[in-house]
Amino acid sequence: MKGRKDSYIFELVVMIKRPLQLSNIDYERAGDLVLMADEKSWFTYYFWLDDSRAPDYASVVDIHKKPGYDPVELFMTSKARAAYKLLRKKAGFRYVMDVIPLDATLVKGSHGSLVKDPAIHPVLITEKEVSKKALVATDVYDVIWQHLLR
Repeated sequence: MKGRKDSYIFELVVMIKRPLQLSNIDYERAGDLVLMADEKSWFTYYFWLDDSRAPDYASVVDIHKKPGYDPVELFMTSKARAAYKLLRKKAGFRYVMDVIPLDATLVKGSHGSLVKDPAIHPVLITEKEVSKKALVATDVYDVIWQHLLR
């Protein structure tokens, strides 16, 4: 399978209750055990070792069958292949829009990881003054509501 290398070395953060509280992700629906990849890695759901044995949903956009978020859906195998599939659709032929590659190395970075460097944290621009210099993600909810209720 493309993108699967036994030599990958990455930091895996395992958080159990106390670190969850310190990371502001200890809430009602959070599990007792949370695994977080470093900011240059992501956990793929690819459970097959050979692309020819990949399930049908792997190469299509199908959020209801895939076990989790698949950032590879942001890429296409080729524009020509997608155009061919669209032409088949327009002509009334049966088609499967299988244009998603099975190459996990296309994804750079991580989806939703805790970024350590504050220089690349998100920025919140608002007319109202915020009492804290740095907000946690759950504080943004209150800022949005303040704008909606005025």
